[in-house]
Amino acid sequence: MNIKQAKQEIKNAIRAYLARDEFGQYRIPVVRQRPILLMGPPGIGKTQIMEQIAAETGVALVAYTITHHTRQSALGLPFIVERTFAGRTVSVTEYTMSEILATVYRTMEETGLQEGILFLDEINCISETLTPMMLQFLQCKTFGNQKLPDGWIIVAAGNPPEYNKSVREFDVVTLDRVKRIDVEQDFSVWKEYAYQKGIHGAILTYLEIHKEHFYAFEASVDGVQFATARGWEDLSELLLTYEQLGIHPDREVIGQYIQLPRIAKDFANYLELYAKYRQVYHVDDILNGTWDKLSARELQSAPFDEKLSVLGLLIARLSESARVCRRQDLLTDELHACLTRVKQSASDTGNALTQELQGVQARIARQIQAGNADPQEQRTLRAAAGQLEHYLHLLDTERPDGTEAFELVRGQFQTQVRARLDTAQVTGDQMNAAFAFLEQALGESQEMVIFATELTANPYTSWYIQNFGCDAYFRHNKALLFDDTRTQILDTIAAARKE
Repeated sequence: MNIKQAKQEIKNAIRAYLARDEFGQYRIPVVRQRPILLMGPPGIGKTQIMEQIAAETGVALVAYTITHHTRQSALGLPFIVERTFAGRTVSVTEYTMSEILATVYRTMEETGLQEGILFLDEINCISETLTPMMLQFLQCKTFGNQKLPDGWIIVAAGNPPEYNKSVREFDVVTLDRVKRIDVEQDFSVWKEYAYQKGIHGAILTYLEIHKEHFYAFEASVDGVQFATARGWEDLSELLLTYEQLGIHPDREVIGQYIQLPRIAKDFANYLELYAKYRQVYHVDDILNGTWDKLSARELQSAPFDEKLSVLGLLIARLSESARVCRRQDLLTDELHACLTRVKQSASDTGNALTQELQGVQARIARQIQAGNADPQEQRTLRAAAGQLEHYLHLLDTERPDGTEAFELVRGQFQTQVRARLDTAQVTGDQMNAAFAFLEQALGESQEMVIFATELTANPYTSWYIQNFGCDAYFRHNKALLFDDTRTQILDTIAAARKE
């Protein structure tokens, strides 16, 4: 199955394992709650989905890469105690608590969450001395004489042997005690994630044209060469930062992340074209509504690849604009909820604001301690904390009395409301301008359908359209093609390129 299906399957298993009967007991006895073994190629997102699952299910997450541990750190250190058996005092070896289990208990204390996920990565690459203890843990959920708390679910991940020479095969006894999920790479699923993460537009457009380059392993005289989802995501972070710093990435830099030379070279060439198209078609002018007819005529006569690249440029810019709008919307909602409670509070505005700030800061810390922090929610909470601090500083400076204090804060909050409207207006104007340009350049073409479909698939632009509307988008609504139909169009385009 793909990583999206695996994520849902794990969420379902967690819900089932944590479900209780009318007596408050787990419906599935702890002994029957099989550890989940997630097996798949490296770099496809096995670790990433665990953070998402913890955040979405509201449980804690403790994650370890088990290859970093020795038998002592995983099992604990031995010590001697005196015991009396059958009237005879003897020395007995016991073990200190495992570092891993101690972290679980500490997480429970710090967060107040009594249920969670213990994620053990690279489970089948452990050392020979640790192997018996790890197999015991998967089978019995104990390290030595220390047991994993009830309510904590083991999820382990590993790579098949063809990807890692250090892999140890599990025996039948162990495999018969785990819930095994095999995962395969899937570009369409990764693309949904990539839109959420804001992956660089050049990477998304390139992989849309060359899906076979998304994930590849090849053996050569120089060893294994590869391109992975992790490599593309890390490269995206570098490219986005390089753009901010004005640094031009060369082929060698691309090859440091995409370690399959022919793909790295091909993408480096495409990246040059992508930058060229940005200049030739004056993307900023298109989105500002100041494009000229020459650019429209150039796109009209351009080959498929070039048209798709320009569409990718526009989608990337519209996605970022809609993401800014979404962030402002979330911040405005969070501050509105805080100020509503402040207004209803019996204490004065300053004290009530201080309590709200402390509450937001506590939520930030609690999510981080629990290991289930959602990046977007963390960004919103941090921005809200900054605004609340600003409000408190303003009250301390102005020192208004009584109801004037709240009115002063409410006046400041209106700045956020106006910012929300302004960012929405900018995104809407850019979206309408992009449609106007493409209508003149492409008319009612397959590329126009793809553009509208990508706006629907992108979580930020689709959120914007749903909440603020877009007249130009709705004009093309009836022409939208989804799923199999859209795939057929892209296959037709790919076939046309090869002819």
